Amino acid sequence: MSDANYKPYRSRVFIVDDHPIVREGLALKICAEPDMIVCGEAEDVTEALTRLPAAVPDVILIDISLKAGNGIELVKRIRARDGTARMLVWSMHAESLYAERALRAGAMGYVNKRHATSHLIAALRTVLSGQVYVSADLTSQFLTRLVGENAKAAGGGAVASLTDRELEAFTLLGRGLSTQQIAEQMHISGKTVETHRLRIKEKLGVTTLAELIQRATHWAMETN
Repeated sequence: MSDANYKPYRSRVFIVDDHPIVREGLALKICAEPDMIVCGEAEDVTEALTRLPAAVPDVILIDISLKAGNGIELVKRIRARDGTARMLVWSMHAESLYAERALRAGAMGYVNKRHATSHLIAALRTVLSGQVYVSADLTSQFLTRLVGENAKAAGGGAVASLTDRELEAFTLLGRGLSTQQIAEQMHISGKTVETHRLRIKEKLGVTTLAELIQRATHWAMETN
C-alpha cells in the first residue's frame, strides 16, 4: 500500500442522547477530529442496546437524561453485556453527585455539558486510551473525601444518600411525571414507585407528598 492511499484508523464513537440537535452538533464536532468518527446514534436505552452490536464502537458517549430510561442504568446494562466496553457519561447534572455514580456503574469518565467541547474531546481520547477521566475539581473532591475533610459538601448533601434508582424516581417526580408514568419509564410497578417515595421521604427528612414534590421540582430545576 502506498503512503498516498494510507488512511489512519479513526476511533468509532457511538452517541446516546435524546436531543437530535445535540447529537447532530456532537457528530459534526467529533467527525472534524482527525482521529475520531461517529459510528451510530440512539435516543434511549432500548434503541442504544439494539444498535450498539452492529455499530461496534470504540467508545460510547451517554447522557444521563434520556427520552426513555436512564443513562446510569444503560451503563450498567452495557457493562453486564460487555465487560470491556469503554463508556463516557456527560450531563448537565451536578458532577459531584452523578460522576461517582457513573463510575460505579461502569463508566470510565464523566463530563459536564457546561464545559467547552474541547473538554469532551479530551475526555473521549482519555477513555479511548484506557484511562479514567474526571475534572480537576472532581479529583480534588475525591481526595478531600479520602482524607475526611468536607465529606458532606463533596457528596452533595442528603440527595447523595439516595440509591441510583431512588434518585431516578426523585428526578422524574420533579419533572412532573405521575406514579404510573414513572413506573413505565423505570420499568417497575406502581407499588415499587411508592416504596421508592417512602424511602426518599425518610432520607430527605420530609413527611408529606406535597413537600416531597416541592423538593423534587426544585431539584429538577437546578439540575436541568
